[in-house]
Amino acid sequence: MENNQQTITVQASINELIEKVWTYWTSPEHIINWNFASDDWHTPNAKNDLQIGGKFSYTMASKDGCMAFDFNGIYTNIIPYKLIEYTIEGGRKVKVLFEQADNTTIVTEIFEPEDINPLELQKDGWQAIINNFKKYIESN
Repeated sequence: MENNQQTITVQASINELIEKVWTYWTSPEHIINWNFASDDWHTPNAKNDLQIGGKFSYTMASKDGCMAFDFNGIYTNIIPYKLIEYTIEGGRKVKVLFEQADNTTIVTEIFEPEDINPLELQKDGWQAIINNFKKYIESN
């Protein structure tokens, strides 16, 4: 990410070891269970080629079938159990950091906002997704 670009940061402290957190964050069979901001949305499809230059695509859809979109990106940097960086459609950059502290893993996402929705709305949406991830992994 460029230093002059504004970013938004969201974070969760997860009561699990980093290996499990990494697996649940990157595996499509888990992504479909947590990658949505509210209970009236879901992710019916997820594909993930976790390698530099690899692509991912998550279909996010309202459960009533009225709205859906694909969240797509290309991985630019991966350090297993530490860092994932990718660029999403439209060129915005995202960085995900994984830090182990005893039996807790801190997941931090830093992303460049889009220019359509208010910053607070974007932050709340991404925070809701990471909170949903925490809830999912800690209950499994």
